[in-house]
Amino acid sequence: MSQTSLKQKKKNEPGMRYSKESLDAEKRKDPDKTGARLSTQGSQEIPVPNTDSRGNIVRNQWSRTSRSPSTGAPSVDEPRSRNSIAKQAPNSTATSRTSSASPSQHEASPPPQTSEKLSISQTPQTRPITPLDSQPPTPPEPEPNSKRTSKVYGGSEPWNLRETRDTKEGQLRDYAHSCDSRELIIPKSHYPRTPPTEWKSYVQRRLQYGTSVDVDQECLSEAQQRQRQQMEEDEVDEAYWTSVSMLYEKIPSCARPRPPKPKHAITIAVSSRALFNMVDDRRIYEEEGLEKYMEYQLTNENVILTPGPAFRFVKALQHVNSRLRDLYPEEQDLFDIVLMTNNHAQVGVRLINSVNHYGLLIDRFCLTGGKSPIGYLKAYLTNLYLSADSEKVQEAIKEGIASATMFAGAKDMAYCDTQLRVAFDGDAVLFSDESEHIAKEHGLDKFFQHETLFENKPLAQGPLKGFLEDLGKLQKKFYAKDERLLCPIRTYLVTARSAASSGARVLKTLRRWGLEIDEALFLAGAPKGPILVKIRPHIFFDDQMFHIEAAQKFGTITAHVPYGIAQKRN
Repeated sequence: MSQTSLKQKKKNEPGMRYSKESLDAEKRKDPDKTGARLSTQGSQEIPVPNTDSRGNIVRNQWSRTSRSPSTGAPSVDEPRSRNSIAKQAPNSTATSRTSSASPSQHEASPPPQTSEKLSISQTPQTRPITPLDSQPPTPPEPEPNSKRTSKVYGGSEPWNLRETRDTKEGQLRDYAHSCDSRELIIPKSHYPRTPPTEWKSYVQRRLQYGTSVDVDQECLSEAQQRQRQQMEEDEVDEAYWTSVSMLYEKIPSCARPRPPKPKHAITIAVSSRALFNMVDDRRIYEEEGLEKYMEYQLTNENVILTPGPAFRFVKALQHVNSRLRDLYPEEQDLFDIVLMTNNHAQVGVRLINSVNHYGLLIDRFCLTGGKSPIGYLKAYLTNLYLSADSEKVQEAIKEGIASATMFAGAKDMAYCDTQLRVAFDGDAVLFSDESEHIAKEHGLDKFFQHETLFENKPLAQGPLKGFLEDLGKLQKKFYAKDERLLCPIRTYLVTARSAASSGARVLKTLRRWGLEIDEALFLAGAPKGPILVKIRPHIFFDDQMFHIEAAQKFGTITAHVPYGIAQKRN
């Protein structure tokens, strides 16, 4: 046996390992070899294809680091080719060399063992060769730590493990190549996509997409079901208020001002019969009863009520509020009108329609449904109560609340729209009825003597003294802005006293109280009607009915204050 064949056999012994230096040296010796050749003396060299230890043909162009999309992993079932096998002598041996490459560079793999001797006359069975590219790609097997490295596999790893890994990596490349060469068909989501500019709440999106997990309600405990139901209700409420807030953000700001806080405001409580003309409605109630009255109101709830005796007074109060807001935007010392009535709540719709029709800024309603509303006056912090029912006014006076019974004028009169004008009688209205007692019991002479004797002694306060103080407090706000001549509030004292004999005590009492009256008219017992026509007040307060009736005939809107000794006399 020749030295070359012995060296080749020694290389092919099982368990032999080849280092990187020996492989490089072998590669430099035979750089042009593509496979082993059989040589015999006097015979032609025939190229023999590279085979593995089992005699299967191994392609030389295969490399584990090859990126060619047409290169596939070597198949162990690939048959021997008829064209690449040469007839050999019985004693001749064939050697082959396979090329393998590391992840970083191509290196020659150790030559497999000597293939079996083939008979010249023996013809291997051939099977149809299936191209590797036509086979379906094999999905990769998950390898948790399969990081690729450029390190050359050493001889410590068994050859069969390296061959298995080469096969797996080849399958991975085939799968990647097939994914690159074919168009991936990814099923589209059945859920509609929300535009990026459109915002939707969680509840809306959940209702749109539905629940992915259906929870069996029977499996939940009662507490869990309540908790789940409460969460759903909270989500619905949150979505609702979010939509409402977004809607109101788009609506321009309303010009209707907010009512002042009750603790700062001057609260004026007005009954429905004082604010509107409800004479016909009252007649239906007295003649046909409550049910017919309510039926009539429901039928005519869209019919606007006509103005009553307190209507112009309320409009003048709103004008004062408007002027104060112009000078003091954050002002809280304003008039606050409250509709206080014993009507049923079913009548409220007609009252609301009428209030809105005339543009009245009345936001607080109190509908007691037949019960007396006097008990609510203190709860509303009422400063003045105006009603068409004299009995309720007397109840309020007894409770210590300034009250008056409203009467409309017998004929129409023109009123000033830019200035609130309020006229007061003196005794038993602004002051106590102390002097009235002396005049009724002892006559006018004793009355004059008494007033001269106690000229420097202030009179006790009457039921309307607090309302005059409220008017004076608002007047000073205009005086501070140098608006004395343009002040929208003007007060009048219209009294039957004589200025020479009893007028000094009245003026000194107002001065002691710190109140200013714009005009003081001492009539010395003359009729008040003609003077009131000249003043044209929005309201005139008096304690005696004969003065009220006389002013009514001239068209003055009057308010009777049921207080003092004059009521007992009548």
